[in-house]
Amino acid sequence: MITKEAPAAALAPAPADPVPPRRQKKRPAWDEVPRWQIYLPLGVYLVFTLVPFYWILLFALRPAGSASLVPWPMTFDHFEKVWTDRAFGTFFQNSVLVGVATLVMTTLVALAGGYALARFDFRVKRAFMLALLCSQFVPGALLLVPLFEIFAQLQMINSLGSVVIAETVFQLPLSIILISNFIKNVPYSLEEAAWVDGCGRFRAFTVVVLPLLRPGLIAVGSFAFVHSWNHFLFALMFLNNQSKQTIPVGLNSLMSADSVDLGALAAGGIVAAVPVVIVFAFIQKWLITGFSAGAVKG
Repeated sequence: MITKEAPAAALAPAPADPVPPRRQKKRPAWDEVPRWQIYLPLGVYLVFTLVPFYWILLFALRPAGSASLVPWPMTFDHFEKVWTDRAFGTFFQNSVLVGVATLVMTTLVALAGGYALARFDFRVKRAFMLALLCSQFVPGALLLVPLFEIFAQLQMINSLGSVVIAETVFQLPLSIILISNFIKNVPYSLEEAAWVDGCGRFRAFTVVVLPLLRPGLIAVGSFAFVHSWNHFLFALMFLNNQSKQTIPVGLNSLMSADSVDLGALAAGGIVAAVPVVIVFAFIQKWLITGFSAGAVKG
């Protein structure tokens, strides 16, 4: 009996039903998140941030004795009072001198120290870096007594130079670390190419490396300026004469044990805050770039 062979497809077992894959819960992307989940926390944070500033403006611009929640009628009597009667014009000038001098000295010394750490190898380099890092844990109040004794021996008490030196010493460790890390990100081959072209080390640094350090220098200088502008302890301890005091000490003089002139205090706070806000408004791009680059080892 002759039979035909069954086709291979007919003899093969029927395939089992495919198992459906398990559905994985898809995480929503940032652009798919409901807007209220983003704006609500930001709005709450913005309220907590801006309400104190509005409260200061309210006390500074409304007349004395007024309880209105809107600064109307608006008056500038508190600003005139703190600027003339409370000598805030002199305080402002002293703060500018201290801030600019601290900025210049901190930047120059940090440049030299940062370049040495970035380009040279020496035996105590690791120990020196460790000492710089550990110095950041020392509060400024512990430096008051030794610095006061040193300045007293040098007859620098009641001098703006003593505050500038103290602020520079306090700012140098972090500034040197930031500048050194920023210099490491500049290729060493650029300096070598300048040496081949006939430049010395100093000229190669000023012509080739220094222009590339602008974000880092702005970050270090602005940080030193703002800290010296707002610092209270050094100016309080080293300056006794009212004509040499800075804005933070001047703000403290507006408060007494018996009463506080809230309008004058608010106006003085605005006078102290406006220059810092203006500086940061112009340098914020370079400030962020400088801190992000200086915080990463190249």
